Amino acid sequence: PVIVKPEVGERGAGVRKVADVAAARRVLAESFEPVLVQRYHAGPHEAGIFYVREPGAVRGRIFAVTHKVFPAVTGDGVATLEELIRRHPRYLMQAGTFCRRHRDRLEEVIPDGVSIRLAEAGNHAQGTMFVDGGFLVSPELIDAVDAIARGFRGGFDFGRFDIRYRDQEELRAGRGFGIVELNGVTSEATNLYDPGRGLFAAYRTLYAQWAILFRIGAANRDAGHPVTSHRRIIAMTWNHLRAAGPDPVSD
Repeated sequence: PVIVKPEVGERGAGVRKVADVAAARRVLAESFEPVLVQRYHAGPHEAGIFYVREPGAVRGRIFAVTHKVFPAVTGDGVATLEELIRRHPRYLMQAGTFCRRHRDRLEEVIPDGVSIRLAEAGNHAQGTMFVDGGFLVSPELIDAVDAIARGFRGGFDFGRFDIRYRDQEELRAGRGFGIVELNGVTSEATNLYDPGRGLFAAYRTLYAQWAILFRIGAANRDAGHPVTSHRRIIAMTWNHLRAAGPDPVSD
């Protein structure tokens, strides 16, 4: 299979796993905007690694890691898939999304002990829970991510790598992961959405990442890099929101 997703999109909207040519034709026929086709990484795990490199620093560092917990229900041999979704205290809040996504299986009785994963995109707006993944950080992982970031033409100093990986120990060793998305200036250290953390902790994380961002921006400006005007930023934001449109349901 491959992943097909919009060139312009946010929060996992419109991300689809395509398994055969017939499905690819259907997805492309439904797409009115440019799409990207990406190699599928089975995971099964996913994480968001937020990387920063301070002005003047030779090496960067991992600012935060988000461990992503995909939504899944486990059958009891009695309840249908829809019943399992609607009686779950968390998934009930996104039952409309899950029921649309799995509309062909809603009346299916899930056998006892069988787990059904409800989301493919590792995004909280699509039902995935974000928790702090600091336990995944290691010197080897820092070295691997820093080498990738420094390999960018013109440099990459601030943003989040969304990755998939097979095994936690392999990831800590800096191996066996695939980058499925790279987010720049507008990205977040998404561990701030950990349900176990409070609101003030979330704001501390945001303020800390923004302080680094402004230092990097000021250093780039002082080095003679062009500065985008406020008018241009507003126009770009408006055009993006207009082009993105409503969020489609991801398959």
